[in-house]
Amino acid sequence: MSKLSLWEKVAWSSLESDEEFRKALKKALEESRIDAKRFSRLSGVSESSLYKILSGERANPRLSTYRRILKALKRLEGVEEGEPFIAVIAARPTLDAFETRYVQVGSRQIRLREYAATSIEEVIIAAVRAQQEGARAIVCAPIVSTTVEKIAKVPVSACPVLLCRQPLLKAAEAAASKIFSE
Repeated sequence: MSKLSLWEKVAWSSLESDEEFRKALKKALEESRIDAKRFSRLSGVSESSLYKILSGERANPRLSTYRRILKALKRLEGVEEGEPFIAVIAARPTLDAFETRYVQVGSRQIRLREYAATSIEEVIIAAVRAQQEGARAIVCAPIVSTTVEKIAKVPVSACPVLLCRQPLLKAAEAAASKIFSE
């Protein structure tokens, strides 16, 4: 199971209780090293409303306020809104030989975005960048997948080259299934 991002923790906590939402939001701001005043400017939520939410004085914020909070947390974490995609991290010759730019899962078509890497350091950098750009899953070679899984907050998929005719495509299909079968 992948780790939850700060905005996801806040969203899930809101389903538990008002108090859990308040605690998770406080923790997210602390971990992001941003004070309520700066977060107010970033989110568009008034300072007084934000302070009331954080103090517990206002237990039940309006839906529009809640959405602004989550969108601001996403921006803080570098998550882009838009078309979902799966990051494919591989050497340039492998990416050039890749024949498709989308995988199909049920009625959904998921875009594949390429990230070229030739060393473990480049793979790690590409994985972090892909997450910041909003990747919903990461596909990479089996030899680096266990390392990427340790830093990734999204599903990581790999297919042993010996078992697949088109290992990256099979791994991308597996990643897409993980994302949209939930």
